[in-house]
Amino acid sequence: MQKPLVCVTLRGRTAEEMSNDAPKAVKMGADIVEVRLDLLWTTEERIRSLKKSEEGEKEEVEVLVNQLELDSIDFQAAIKTISSAVEAPLLMTCRPQRQGGFYPGSEEERFLVLEAAIASKPSWIDLEVEIDPSKREDLVKLTGKDTQVLASLHSLDGVPSASEISQDVMDAQEMGDLVKVCYHTKDRKDALRIFESALQLKTSDANFSLMGLGPGGDWGRIHAPVLGQDLVFATTESGWHLAQQGRINASDLRIAWEVLEYS
Repeated sequence: MQKPLVCVTLRGRTAEEMSNDAPKAVKMGADIVEVRLDLLWTTEERIRSLKKSEEGEKEEVEVLVNQLELDSIDFQAAIKTISSAVEAPLLMTCRPQRQGGFYPGSEEERFLVLEAAIASKPSWIDLEVEIDPSKREDLVKLTGKDTQVLASLHSLDGVPSASEISQDVMDAQEMGDLVKVCYHTKDRKDALRIFESALQLKTSDANFSLMGLGPGGDWGRIHAPVLGQDLVFATTESGWHLAQQGRINASDLRIAWEVLEYS
């Protein structure tokens, strides 16, 4: 049984914060680190409050994400800083708002960010399946031999049937070196359909990474080795909330694989 590669999404909302998180990610078991360039256009505000419960008062922290103006960020300089500082293999991503990201500009302006990212020669670049075919082809041509393409599909509209998920993955195989598909799950039935699709794809020649964000979303990550997944996403973040979001801490993921004897 071959273990999937572990990609840890770097925390932070500035080039410096992301760069500083990279050594921690590698120490926790990252094979690849993901830089979410769209997060550069955000700031974070933490609001603390006291909530009453049966055990007494408990402090809760609400995180608010504020959107910055497009021209407030020098993305060229940020990409240069990150590329110079991070020694681990890089996956660069700039997710648009329509797919759950934070990039505030137009699609044409986002292409400029992707072109700059590709020019920095990362190990991987994330190019959504839905990008206009002619423009996507131009971006893929820029990658040359230095950068592999992650063909991604993010859906905010619920989880289709397992067979539909599998078909989406197979249809996108020629669009990249690996296909990533992510859905927002409402409950564990949604998560089970993603799990079933991975089992179907295991017997194919597909290179894929399937995941859910929400209840049960961590199933596909924890059991990725037996599901034939090629890449699993994790975080350096920790806390009880991760399971509710379908995410998992990188160290916890590695430990789970050892306990389950996925070797």
